[in-house]
Amino acid sequence: MALLSAVGGATWHCCGRLLTRPFSQASGRGERPGGEELSRLLLDDLAPTPRPAGGLELLFGLSPCLLALRAARRRVARLLLQAGRSRLQGERAELLRAAEARDIPVLRPSRRKLDVLCRYQVHQGVCMEVSPLRPRPWAEAGEARPGDDPQQLWLVLEGLQDPRNLGAVLRSAHFLGVDKVITSRRNRHGLPLFPVCPLSPVVSKASAGAMEVMDVFSTDDLAGFLQAKARQGWLVAGTVGCPGPEISLSSEIPITNCLEFLWDRPTLLVLGNEGSGLSREVQASCQLLLSIRPGRQLPPGLESLNVSVAAGILLHSICSQRTGFPVEGKREQPLQGPQGPSASSEVPRVAQHPGLSSG
Repeated sequence: MALLSAVGGATWHCCGRLLTRPFSQASGRGERPGGEELSRLLLDDLAPTPRPAGGLELLFGLSPCLLALRAARRRVARLLLQAGRSRLQGERAELLRAAEARDIPVLRPSRRKLDVLCRYQVHQGVCMEVSPLRPRPWAEAGEARPGDDPQQLWLVLEGLQDPRNLGAVLRSAHFLGVDKVITSRRNRHGLPLFPVCPLSPVVSKASAGAMEVMDVFSTDDLAGFLQAKARQGWLVAGTVGCPGPEISLSSEIPITNCLEFLWDRPTLLVLGNEGSGLSREVQASCQLLLSIRPGRQLPPGLESLNVSVAAGILLHSICSQRTGFPVEGKREQPLQGPQGPSASSEVPRVAQHPGLSSG
């Protein structure tokens, strides 16, 4: 049974050079955008692979399988639970009960067989044969206007390639309260940008199952989509590395430290490809560029952040301004009063989807 495997390590550069390099320069030299690091990604991660009979794929891991059953967005052919566990407890018992309630066949293969089926990924003794998930067309998302909620945040991804990066970005986006995720595989002329990782089981595992409960949409005209949202009153904020003199002088778009950004209207945060950043066409559609400043002078070779780490920093810097965000309540409360801790100093808990707690 074929399974998508994954490798990590693609970078989101902090020096600004690679993030602003146009795709045409790399393609003109016959290079894949992203350079040598992305060229080492397995082809299994970047293109469809053979699937089991019926167009199914093998989902693995306790959280992805349990959340997929709860969300009921996939067709489930079989549940595979590792043999040798005489008494299933907790979430595994819930998984078994949910499968039996839906008349899903349950198999009990050995640990060794599960290892082979999953190509030795960390499956936690739980796998499911399921139909694949694909991004939904943007037309199905419905309209949301700035007046509906002034603190709407949509995350736009232009051509992420590494499935572990994509999974980690989705997990952070779900945890921090992003409203929608939009991806793009093609430019406005309908041509493929480069191989983009699908919503694969590897992505689901890296997201701790967040992919199973999030709505991910896609558009083939990302620049046109951004321009249309800007005309509706949305702020389109792109991302760029730490601006050096050559970037600051050549850029006609304002560049702002993400810690100084004021979230006062609905915003689209746009992240680019791991190696090449935003395409020139998409960057020109942005009204503002956000950057992450390093805390020290960085030597050559350490001027970068992983794209999923950069996404987490940027999203937190924005979402922490949301009314009622726990950090605000905690910051305003004294640590200790004259008569001991105040009962009002308790920090409100953020509601999480079952199975996606911060622990």
